[in-house]
Parts: sequence; C-alpha cells; structure tokens
Amino acid sequence: MTGFLFELTFFLAAPVWLLMICAPAWRLTERLAGSPLTVLPILTVWAVLAVPVLPELWVAVSSPDIDAFRELAALAGGAGAVWAQIIAWDLLLGQWMYREGRRLSVPPLLMAPLLLLTILLSPVGLPLFLVVRAVWTSRATRRPEEPALL
Repeated sequence: MTGFLFELTFFLAAPVWLLMICAPAWRLTERLAGSPLTVLPILTVWAVLAVPVLPELWVAVSSPDIDAFRELAALAGGAGAVWAQIIAWDLLLGQWMYREGRRLSVPPLLMAPLLLLTILLSPVGLPLFLVVRAVWTSRATRRPEEPALL
C-alpha cells in the first residue's frame, strides 16, 4: 500500500505539470495553476502516510538532527510522507513560476525547460527561473529610450 501511495503522489501532480508545460495558454491551465487546491490530494496522501509514523515524524521535525531524519526516512511511511511533502511543495513552486512567467510574458519555450527542471530538481530550477524573472522584469521596467542590454 505504501509503495502505491508513493507512486500515486507524483501522478496526482503530473497533470498540472503537464498542462503548465505543454498547454500554458489554455484557460484550464491558468485556472489550475492559479489554485492552491491542486495540492490537496497530495496532502491527503501525505496524511495517510504520515499518521502511522507520526511519533517519528514529530521527533524529526521538532528537534531536527540527521539521525532522527535518517530513522524517519528508513520507514516506508516516513520516506513516502517526505516525498509527498516535496511533491506538494514543488507543485506550488511550479505554479508560482508558471504564473510569474505568464505575467511577465516569458516565452513558453523558455518556461517549459525551467518547469521541467523544477519538477526534477527544484533547488536548480528555482534559481534559474529567478534569473530569468529578473531579466524579464528589467526589460518590462526599462524606459523605451534606454538601450537593451540583452
């Protein structure tokens, strides 16, 4: 059961990611990406996985140390709960990036790889997006008589 829930976690997030990457201009994509409710099914899976390991989870988060976290991650429910939390966080982060990209008119062909990278390695995807965001923000705020730097 835990293995199934672990895999289900990503499949609950995948449709939103797929829409943001492959159909960024669709109205449905904009509605889904604008809603924090997309993570509720993932957080439900988190709860199902976390409840049986709640004592270990509490120890790991209330007084964090590597050994307590290692013990939590050694439990299937603990690893699954951590995974569900990562997937939910990454999805919210990806939705914010998508909305910012749309607001700034960042081309979808540039946003798609950034979103894909964020699915796989959000600590890499987010900083790269922040650079792109800074460039697009400076372009949007530059006065027309100023020469372009890029």
